[in-house]
Amino acid sequence: MSHATEDELERALLEVRALIESTVAIHRDRSIREQQIAEVDGGYAPVLDTAASLIRGAVRTIDIVDARLPGTQEEQARQDRAERNLIYSTAEGVAVRVLTSPAMVDEDFVREQLALERPVAIRVARVPPLQALLVDGTSALVMAESAAGVRASMIRAPEVLHTLDTLFESIWRNAVPAGERIVFGDRDRAVLARQILGALRAGVTDEVAARELTVSVRTYRRHVAEIMALLGAQSRFQAGVRAAALGLLPTAPDAPGAGRA
Repeated sequence: MSHATEDELERALLEVRALIESTVAIHRDRSIREQQIAEVDGGYAPVLDTAASLIRGAVRTIDIVDARLPGTQEEQARQDRAERNLIYSTAEGVAVRVLTSPAMVDEDFVREQLALERPVAIRVARVPPLQALLVDGTSALVMAESAAGVRASMIRAPEVLHTLDTLFESIWRNAVPAGERIVFGDRDRAVLARQILGALRAGVTDEVAARELTVSVRTYRRHVAEIMALLGAQSRFQAGVRAAALGLLPTAPDAPGAGRA
């Protein structure tokens, strides 16, 4: 995937996040009496209580965005357990989807779904720091970074709900199922795979990339085919999209031949 494509995705996600935040701010001022938007103050405990109330009242769908900035390992484990218990309290017949960032994937939770009759659908994508709980298309709980720190809002304003639903669906369509774990092999093979992914992203020719990696063009192309198979990709472009969603792409300097023809 080219730098331009990746930058466009990042820019689009950030623009949608900014739209949500600005819309929330506007409606907080105009609709406070109607309680279409209400702040949830008091820290994590009130937010968890509000989430529990929404989940207990769900009758059709629950969509969750879990792309918060990682805290300490102990804090994150505690929050993961609490949130997992809430999800498991969902009423029968309610479809649950979780969209998470590569840094926030709960591997234990993903494995648990394999043994369940009603597994939670979990996908991974690059999402700006945001937490959201969307219930039945009629209400949402959103936590987002602001100048004043993390701000939580209970939302029933139709315009904001529509924006959130649109954001979720657009990212979900291109996200990668969390159960599709990518294992490249030992450390050396993993490093090589990341370098090749970097070359594909940078648009480096096979000949230049192979020379930089000190392998033959035939061997390089075999590695590319193996990586595409592991990613379940039908094209090099699709491999780049999936690699970006899973956080597998290296930083630009790691790509062989970057900046050279």
